[in-house]
Amino acid sequence: MAKPRILFMGTPDFALPALRLLHDQNYPIAGVVTQPDRPKGRSLKEVAPPVKLLAQEFGLPVFQPQKVRDESFLEIFRKLNPDMVVLVAFGQILPKAIIDYPPLKCLNIHPSLLPKYRGAAPLNWQIIRGETKTGVTIMLMDEGMDSGDIILQEETELGATETFGELHDRLAQLGATMLIKSIEQMTNGTAKKKPQDASGATFAPRLTKETGKINWQNNVADIVNLIRGLSPSPTAYTSLDGQSLKIFAAEARPENINQPSGTIGAAGVAGMTVAAADGYVILKDLQLAGKKRMLISDFLRGHHLKPGSVLQ
Repeated sequence: MAKPRILFMGTPDFALPALRLLHDQNYPIAGVVTQPDRPKGRSLKEVAPPVKLLAQEFGLPVFQPQKVRDESFLEIFRKLNPDMVVLVAFGQILPKAIIDYPPLKCLNIHPSLLPKYRGAAPLNWQIIRGETKTGVTIMLMDEGMDSGDIILQEETELGATETFGELHDRLAQLGATMLIKSIEQMTNGTAKKKPQDASGATFAPRLTKETGKINWQNNVADIVNLIRGLSPSPTAYTSLDGQSLKIFAAEARPENINQPSGTIGAAGVAGMTVAAADGYVILKDLQLAGKKRMLISDFLRGHHLKPGSVLQ
């Protein structure tokens, strides 16, 4: 059968492998819909989403509606007349007018084993909550939040030291490969649709600034999982002498201790120990406010820590 005419909807880096693979395999792409340019950094200069930049590189038409449910965009959508919509981390909820339109439906790449971790930040929360397995789900869009029928699902181990950034890149590639298989199945009529079991649903809410604040009274495993789940961005953080200290890498050393939580102990090239509820967190890679990110050995050369200093 002929390849379907696809409208691609996505915004961040996670969506790039899927768009690239569709383009490389010569799928007809009717257009690319992404979020509007946003101000970024101290200068608040408008920055284009990664998907927009790749689409322009491929010479594809780009649309950036404030709201896809507005009639002004729906009119454009109907003129594009796609056979299928592919959605990858787009950032807006699709209205019924889009979901019901394409004959080959709307497919979504979701980086979790649905129904677990529905929501805005599944990659982060799977690591933060200490999961040892993860995966990718290709599902049909419906009007709920990540609640549509499953077309394809693949499980993979979540590494004990894997960070958000590493898992992000790995599952983005896996999702792109699975997307192609799902499109082929939808096109030739062999797709098997499996309803989600809503009783097993868990949620991955949007991250906030407070999400990243380290509580040194927690267990060492929970603290290290938080650091992994937010590294390299938006980053877990604490406070040293009133200054924000971002932590990018650490390891857990459970043991019986008798020190107040947050107390800095031994520090050397192997790391800086910080007391927690059931042992020490060994800080390896960090960034003090206004400074560059650096390994602990470099950090200690320029910072003389007071004995017994406490991270807040």
